[in-house]
Amino acid sequence: MPEEASTALRVALAYHAAWTTKDLDLAFGYVADDIVCDAPAGRLEGRDAFRAFLAPFAQLLHSATLIAAFGDEDKALMMYDTSSALVASGPGAEFLTVAHGRITYSRFIFDRVPFAAARQAIP
Repeated sequence: MPEEASTALRVALAYHAAWTTKDLDLAFGYVADDIVCDAPAGRLEGRDAFRAFLAPFAQLLHSATLIAAFGDEDKALMMYDTSSALVASGPGAEFLTVAHGRITYSRFIFDRVPFAAARQAIP
């Protein structure tokens, strides 16, 4: 990470590195108790709801490759590709708002179609 990385980008990259290596306790140390997350399935409110959303996928994750990350003092945007037990390539993006070193908002974006097709193919 560049030394001149903004506050929000530093938090975002640390959170991303933690959850993509299945260290959810560390990852959620960067998440505010009252986080709001807008995800493809709808709005999640609170750290417990957000963790319940992210944990099952994190457990299936084989790897994540960061494609790009940008940020300023209170916002960060990351784009990455994931490989999981369900799909070989699952690109995603997260737009995060950070306040006082904690993620307060997440706009989590990924294409649900390949995941739904993979789940339907399971006998």
